[in-house]
Amino acid sequence: MSREPRSVLALDSVIHEKGRLAIMSLLAATTELSFTEMRDTIAMTDGNLTAHIRTLQEAGYVSVTKSFRAGRPLTTFALTPAGKQAFGAYIDLLEQIVQQTKPGK
Repeated sequence: MSREPRSVLALDSVIHEKGRLAIMSLLAATTELSFTEMRDTIAMTDGNLTAHIRTLQEAGYVSVTKSFRAGRPLTTFALTPAGKQAFGAYIDLLEQIVQQTKPGK
């Protein structure tokens, strides 16, 4: 049996959902993003973004910081060290899957 099916099954299901993958990808590219920046960039509803962030936060992958800026509430998101590690492992596994499925392998 080839390694492809096992590799695909090993993908982190918390990250693999397309909305959460978009969130993780954006946060991996920056130090932090506000709720509004995240919502507008990935074109999610407030409720959908909140649900995905909650799942990522419960997994320990994303930190949520609530503060005030110019007297207005501000919620920001950032990857935790565990989130950075999990996202790196996810990308590494995707690269392995791509290499395994290239013709001639």
